[in-house]
Amino acid sequence: MDKRLAEAIIAEIWVDMTRFGQAGRLASWAGMCPWRHESAGKSRSGRSRHGDTHLQKHLAVAAMAAARTKDTYLAAQYARLVGRRGKPRAREAVGRSILVAAFHMLAGGVPYHELGGDYLNRNSPQRRARKHLNDLRALGWTITQSPHGVTCRPPEAA
Repeated sequence: MDKRLAEAIIAEIWVDMTRFGQAGRLASWAGMCPWRHESAGKSRSGRSRHGDTHLQKHLAVAAMAAARTKDTYLAAQYARLVGRRGKPRAREAVGRSILVAAFHMLAGGVPYHELGGDYLNRNSPQRRARKHLNDLRALGWTITQSPHGVTCRPPEAA
């Protein structure tokens, strides 16, 4: 987030977050929530609702800039969504994430905490290792963890 985006957010929503109460209400007011209309099993338009167009434009530019950063949560979120949903919806989702982060920074007076580019990675090495160890336990193997590593013993033959 650069100075220009911060100025735009403060100019549009001000610094008092008590009037919104929750981050979702701010996102809805800004028009950064996708609209869902489903009836009788048929999905219809998924267009976003009308909102603050100036704020939406600033968030879209910030989302595209965030998508080009390296090893950040927002870039990973954009890359994950763009393949399935397309560029406009991925841009809107990242813009909404920026707006929600700004809400929490203004409401709580806390600095931004970067989650990292691997936060959304479901196939991290630690996660896969934990899954494989749990699978071995389910098959009856004995898993022993020590400071020197992990040892696995097959189930006792009957």
